[in-house]
Amino acid sequence: METTKSDWVFVVKQADIPVAGARVIEGAAAGPIAIFRSLDDVVFAVLDKCPHKGGPLSQGIVHGHAVTCPLHAWNINLADGCALAPDTGCARPYTTRCESGDVFLSATELARD
Repeated sequence: METTKSDWVFVVKQADIPVAGARVIEGAAAGPIAIFRSLDDVVFAVLDKCPHKGGPLSQGIVHGHAVTCPLHAWNINLADGCALAPDTGCARPYTTRCESGDVFLSATELARD
């Protein structure tokens, strides 16, 4: 990963994230991060671990601004990482910044435990 000005880290080109899909990046203290791109071209990032049983959210089905975990069908809101009712729990969300087709994450968030 390459550090840019201020506190942001370049992680991927937006075009390299499939629409209604995800890419996984390494480098966070907490583990792999899933970078999602919704049908309306909004980019989200959450720890690639479902709060239920740790399933890989990056392999789930993206619908709207949520993803369905491939293991037990929990639905996770991509904006805040929290499970949709009736389920409870959250996957750690990361702040994204998109600029000129590049996706950045906060260096501070990547370093936290």
